[in-house]
Amino acid sequence: MNPDDLQKLVTLEMPYGKYKGRLLADLPGNYLNWFARAGFPATELGRLLQLMQEIDHNGLSPLLVPLRTHNKHHQ
Repeated sequence: MNPDDLQKLVTLEMPYGKYKGRLLADLPGNYLNWFARAGFPATELGRLLQLMQEIDHNGLSPLLVPLRTHNKHHQ
């Protein structure tokens, strides 16, 4: 995993669908799990969605909190 990927999860927005405009890190677990079942897109977005699904599934979302705080200070 590229360390920049975690930063992308708290800065990039979902570009389409039901959750368009929501940060990848804020997508609900059931939506991420749906992608896991249906298949992630074969793109960078798909790779990031898969990473977020793994983080969410393993209860590791709190690891993103410091990145969110850091990001707010650098906007």
